[in-house]
Amino acid sequence: MNKKETAAPLLEITNLAVRFRDTDGGEAAVLRGVSLSLRRGETVALVGESGCGKSVTALSILQLLPAAARHSGGGIRFNGREITGAGKAELRALRGGRIGMIFQEPMTSLNPLHTVEKQIGETLILHRAMSGAAARRRTVELLARVGIDEPQKRLKAHPHQLSGGQRQRVMIAMALANRPDLLIADEPTTALDVTTQARILKLLRDLRRELRMSMLLVTHDLGIVRNMADRVAVMKDGAIVENAAAGQLFNSPQHPYTRRLLGAAPGRAPRKPPAGGEEILRARNMRVWFPVKKGILRRTVDHIRAVDGVDLSLRAGRTVGVVGESGCGKTTLALALLRLIKSSGEITFRGRDLRAAERKNLRKLRRGMQIVFQDPYASLSPRLSVADIVGEGLPVHGLCRDAGEREQLVAATLAETGLDPGLRHRHPHEFSGGQRQRIAIARAIILRPKLLILDEPTSALDASVQVQIIQLLRDLQARHNLAYLFITHDLRIIRAVSDEMIVMRAGAVLEHGATETIFQNPAHDYTRALVNAATVTI
Repeated sequence: MNKKETAAPLLEITNLAVRFRDTDGGEAAVLRGVSLSLRRGETVALVGESGCGKSVTALSILQLLPAAARHSGGGIRFNGREITGAGKAELRALRGGRIGMIFQEPMTSLNPLHTVEKQIGETLILHRAMSGAAARRRTVELLARVGIDEPQKRLKAHPHQLSGGQRQRVMIAMALANRPDLLIADEPTTALDVTTQARILKLLRDLRRELRMSMLLVTHDLGIVRNMADRVAVMKDGAIVENAAAGQLFNSPQHPYTRRLLGAAPGRAPRKPPAGGEEILRARNMRVWFPVKKGILRRTVDHIRAVDGVDLSLRAGRTVGVVGESGCGKTTLALALLRLIKSSGEITFRGRDLRAAERKNLRKLRRGMQIVFQDPYASLSPRLSVADIVGEGLPVHGLCRDAGEREQLVAATLAETGLDPGLRHRHPHEFSGGQRQRIAIARAIILRPKLLILDEPTSALDASVQVQIIQLLRDLQARHNLAYLFITHDLRIIRAVSDEMIVMRAGAVLEHGATETIFQNPAHDYTRALVNAATVTI
């Protein structure tokens, strides 16, 4: 045996059991005797469908579970010391110090009131007693290392001023700031495009070797698992059903559930997109330029060209995919097309000039154009029930006569999106990520729109749930003849769902054409780099 095999585990979880209190006062078992170990320098991947207990296992290590959770059995040892029930001082030293954590949802994990500099700097000051100047220099180094351009200029930025991918990279920089012994990475590349994902994965591999760091990798992306993990633990219903070396598991999975997970991949549906059809959306020379102001008088000295001269056309029943690296302008384009932010250029929706529409008429038009946002947890109000969230737009647009009809429409729409209507009086936090995304889709389609803009609708979902959501979107499109503008960084998804695709970089369109044509024969070097990077991480 080699040293790696004989050394004592850095982290050892033994028969861990966790129960959650429900709204009726009862309890439900979430983790059922989970046992897992990591040796120094080893990467163990924890995989499984949404709601199986992956994140609860990860959060249990640092005792970050919600108030409704109760540790009901088992133990967790770190570096030979039992940390279950550890005091505040010991946990403070571990959190962000010897154990770093990359959380799944950066927008809800980062403080919206604090700058990037403050959020990264405070962990350096707390754990290393650095001065403010030293912490600032280290913060710049960390931002540069995780691939943020012009890091000095990002120090004073707040989370809402960054793209989804940039926020995720800030989270990674915070987790790595103090060179931890163990990194818990809960979906660390969820919001990243393929080229940035490849760079971040290389960074994590390099740091693991350099620091002899162990990593618990929680992810739904089996391509990442194949390339990153030494061992893989597969979870189902709060228990580990298979635990094996990565090569062995991928080549010869033993459990039926593992075989089903490995077989789940978004395939291209054999369909012939409708020819012709009504032109739902047309944009010409779309521009969104954000002014850069300097000086005491705040004069405009330059512009950030977030969207720069984009043309597109989208017809009923068809899907146009938009791909590109984080910050290239994909989401800004979507918001501008819906007139949610200011822009210049021509926007036509079903023959009507959106830019000329007054506020009253614009509200009527917006019934026909809906959006599903990237992060369903952030876009669903935590204070409203699912019934209130999904049905909120019905009285606004005069689509129901009374509360009874509203309830019927909500129940029917939830059923159409694969959700149990009987759960409609629960709140978003009581649902898994995949279920929350279905709620967001239900909220959009209940108004019977003609256009649906989907901004990274599957980015936070595991492979099997991705397949389910994609199939749901295909069924809804076929049933209602919907036009989709599908934004994603995942080229596998774009190939599976889109008829045409647009490749964006720095706000401009580099390539536009039939999806299969671009995949088979990309004309631009940048597109070839995207396709090649996707092939590496798959």
